[in-house]
Amino acid sequence: MHIHQTVVFRHKPVIIGSYSIVGPKEGKGNFGRYFNYVMKDDSFGEESYEKAEKKMLQSAVIGAIEDAKIKPSDINLMLAGDLLNQIISSSYAARYFNFAYLGLFSACSTIAESLAIGASLVDGGEFDTVVCSTASHFSTAERQFRFPLELGNQRPPTSQWTVTGAGACVIANEGKGPRITMATFGKVVDWGISDVNNMGAAMAPAAMDTLLAHFKDTNTTPDDYDLIATGDLGKLGSEILIDLMEDNGIKLGLNYKDCGQMFFTRSQNTLCGGSGCGCSASVLNSFIIQKLRSGEYKRVLFLPTGALMSTTATQQGETIPGVCHAIVLESEECAKSENKKQKQKMQNKKEVAKKK
Repeated sequence: MHIHQTVVFRHKPVIIGSYSIVGPKEGKGNFGRYFNYVMKDDSFGEESYEKAEKKMLQSAVIGAIEDAKIKPSDINLMLAGDLLNQIISSSYAARYFNFAYLGLFSACSTIAESLAIGASLVDGGEFDTVVCSTASHFSTAERQFRFPLELGNQRPPTSQWTVTGAGACVIANEGKGPRITMATFGKVVDWGISDVNNMGAAMAPAAMDTLLAHFKDTNTTPDDYDLIATGDLGKLGSEILIDLMEDNGIKLGLNYKDCGQMFFTRSQNTLCGGSGCGCSASVLNSFIIQKLRSGEYKRVLFLPTGALMSTTATQQGETIPGVCHAIVLESEECAKSENKKQKQKMQNKKEVAKKK
């Protein structure tokens, strides 16, 4: 069932496996103890950073499948994306596996896009089990979008640090684990920001637009969630989002956090924080899912943002469009409780109809 931009999943697909892998700098950040694997160096034993990124994504998929305690042959479909041109990290990683593949691009919001599409396919009965994954690498992103590392260019205060990391999760129609209950697909929003070193300002309007649509479609408020987590707005972008939401009459409270702002410690000198496909994907598939599994979080609204730019467009003076997709995740206990409430409502309706 869908309401405007939001899909409400009838069968609540379950995340039965997850895995996260990050670089050494990321492992020293605030989520270090939650990640499944921290690389010893950014090259990951490969001869190029691009090959390292591909290997990270591939390793995350393998790890998620093992965590789900199923065989690779049980996977019906792989949904993956990254930041590199022609999403080569995802496509090259897919060569390793013997299952169907859909390559996606939604910049840093790709993990939410893949989860929304994957959950839709599982909920509709088209597939039994799908794996969703994204990855990014600081050095590959710098080479493609900004300047080669060898130049040693100075980073402005508004810039963010592309996370070297990957995350993957397995979605199934049955099993134990957090449930995906809703997905809100975002619109492309462009407020005229053209500074490639200010991604937070470029993406914040898209986050606002999706949040407003989600709250309207689902008749919920920020208080209905234990955690509202944007992906990689960073310090500046998340502050802008808070202001934008207040302008629309909605106050984001202490349950609002941004993965990019939280990712690194202050002493790691990443300026406005983390970004990249691997930022929100690694936090989701470590910290957030672990909190949902333990029951500490009952309901989470997860909404990564993406800057839909290219090097060609920005060099031609184009502004930066943003997009944000949202996913609602519920603990297994919370999802079962909601199912009981829905069944009771249906039963009450039937009894009222009989009396009439």
